[in-house]
Amino acid sequence: SLDTMATISQNIKRIRTKQGLTQDDLARKAELKYSTLAKIEGDFVTKPGVQMIAKIAKALGVPMEELVK
Repeated sequence: SLDTMATISQNIKRIRTKQGLTQDDLARKAELKYSTLAKIEGDFVTKPGVQMIAKIAKALGVPMEELVK
């Protein structure tokens, strides 16, 4: 549902800012295009793939559950 997806984008943003990373930093660490990450955080991509979420979680050093809860 859209509700849970909003949560993913919020979780990514929250953890990223807590770690003092810019979107650019995180995109680079996760090996994603900046535009891709910006779309996920901005909620334009409502269903990021599992691999993408895994990359972001790994880059943030958190378990995937932390992003999808």
